[in-house]
Amino acid sequence: MTVTPHRLTSPAAGPMPAGRYADAGGVRYHYLDLGHGPDTIFLHGGGPGCTGWSDFGPVAPLFARDRRCLIVDILQYGKSEKCRISGPMWDFHAAKTNALMDALGVQKADFICNSWGGTIALCLAATYPDRVRSLVITGSMPVFYGPLAPLPENGHRGRNARDVYYGGEGPTREKMRSLITRLEWYDADRLPDETLEMRWRQSLDPGERELAAMSDSPRGDWQDLTAELGRVEAPALFMWGREDAFLTPDYPMMLARMVKNGNLHVMDHVSHHLQEERPAAYHAIVDGFLRSVDHP
Repeated sequence: MTVTPHRLTSPAAGPMPAGRYADAGGVRYHYLDLGHGPDTIFLHGGGPGCTGWSDFGPVAPLFARDRRCLIVDILQYGKSEKCRISGPMWDFHAAKTNALMDALGVQKADFICNSWGGTIALCLAATYPDRVRSLVITGSMPVFYGPLAPLPENGHRGRNARDVYYGGEGPTREKMRSLITRLEWYDADRLPDETLEMRWRQSLDPGERELAAMSDSPRGDWQDLTAELGRVEAPALFMWGREDAFLTPDYPMMLARMVKNGNLHVMDHVSHHLQEERPAAYHAIVDGFLRSVDHP
């Protein structure tokens, strides 16, 4: 008798809780508000179909045990406004995130971020230092020059993947699976069907497809943050996957040295989405860092 082994998957996010909306700086944000405790803002990555819940849903219940978790859809994603951005992109996002904190009555917060969201938070910490208590940055790429240049595909691997995903016959479920398992997850067999479905369905959003089809740059001007990193005062933990498809661990080591209070943790058997592939391990490391912030 042949026994088919059970497919071991990572925990899925589960149904998204009811969200809220906030008007901030002339734009409209969608966010989730879970738990009680220190204000903690989660900013997700920039892959097709990404939202706050798709990127942090599996780990959010662990943080919500003793933290207020504000899980934001960044602008142009999820249920947040699909506005067009002009000028330096990270400056724009940082200013709007600062306005969002005002709208939510949050004076200062810890930030837990993936990819694009982490670059936004680093820019925020440099520009509005009084708003950021600490930073957890995973898979972000704020610097394009220096000893590690040139980066893979000149630093445009994510942008190129998005163009391929939305090009040709357009978004499909299999193209989404290929994108996630090639660039974001280390172990394709652990990808939950629910996560794949959530990302694919969101990528079909008419507003997101319209942005992807624009020939100019609706996402703003690409911006290097080399100068800004030296102004970041908040304690920062760079959480990195040993098998990250975008950047090897040498890159976050460079970032950790560029900020005043930088730390680095490299996690095994994960790629770009640590918090989804190994949520319990991710929470354990990040929670320890957050608890250490007030202890020099």
